[in-house]
Amino acid sequence: MDQPVARVEILIEAPPERVWAAMTAEASPMFMGARMETDWRPGSGYTLRGAWNGNAFTDYGTIETAAPGKELSFTHWSRTPQPPETYNAVSYRLEPVGASTRVTLSQFQRGKAKALDDKTRDEFRKTWTIMLEGLKRAIEG
Repeated sequence: MDQPVARVEILIEAPPERVWAAMTAEASPMFMGARMETDWRPGSGYTLRGAWNGNAFTDYGTIETAAPGKELSFTHWSRTPQPPETYNAVSYRLEPVGASTRVTLSQFQRGKAKALDDKTRDEFRKTWTIMLEGLKRAIEG
């Protein structure tokens, strides 16, 4: 299995089914206001539209796994409907911990990706942490 270039986790005080529902909502709090257009079936494409730091973006990818309440993974790239030579894959694993859910997010490089430096890895971890914290706040209120 690939080694992740970034990995973060968070504990959310809600059962996995509730976390899954929030993650897969069209306007999921996980994507900070962006809208995810997909049917969430493995093999299906998606389009993610939103804004980051005041700049509009459109991202694309393909759903790889979608096991409700357990695991979600997809590829991810920006600006073009076709995957570039290098792109990312993102995997979310949901694990019940008592009445809570541990969400572990891992990012992997795909295609002809070059090695990333520590600064870039730290930026990825920082961004994913912000996204998971947004999901946590939305679910826990």
